[in-house]
Amino acid sequence: MFKFYLTLLCLLSSQLIAQIKNPEYKQTIDSLYKKTVPLITIEELIKIDKYNLYILDTREEDEFNVSHLKNARQVGNFWFDMRKVYDIPANATVVVYCSVGVRSEKIGEKLIAAGYKNVLNLYGGIFEWVNQNHPVYKQNGVQTAEIHTYDKNWERWAERGTRVN
Repeated sequence: MFKFYLTLLCLLSSQLIAQIKNPEYKQTIDSLYKKTVPLITIEELIKIDKYNLYILDTREEDEFNVSHLKNARQVGNFWFDMRKVYDIPANATVVVYCSVGVRSEKIGEKLIAAGYKNVLNLYGGIFEWVNQNHPVYKQNGVQTAEIHTYDKNWERWAERGTRVN
C-alpha cells in the first residue's frame, strides 16, 4: 500500500512540476479563466488518444499563419461560425486553444452550448506549448520557431520562440 501512495505522490508531483513554471504567468491566466470549459494540460494533450481528436485554433488567421499546433484547424474567434466545425462529431474530443486560453474558452463555451460533449481548453495556450519547447508549424507544414504574440502586452509571456505580432 505504501508503494502505491508513493507512486501516486510521484506522479502528482511530476504533473505539478511539468505544468506552467512561471508563477506570474500562471496567476495571470488563472485569474482570466472563467473555468466554464474543462482544462487540459499540455502533458495530458500529448498523451491523449489521437483517434477522434480535433484540435481547434481559435486565434485569427494572421496568428494561425505564423504558427500553430500540428494538425490544428483554424476556426477564429471574432468571426467564429459553427459551420466551420459542422463535420466534427458531437462525441469527438475537441481541444481548443489560443494564445493563452481566454479566447479559446469562449469558443469552447459555444461548442458546449451546441451539444459537443468533450470540449477541453488547452491550459496556457500556444504560448505555454512553445515555452515547454513543443513544435509549432507554418501553414505549409514546415516547423518554425515563430510565434504570434497577439500584441505587445502579451508578448512577455512567450518566453521561447521568435516573437511576431
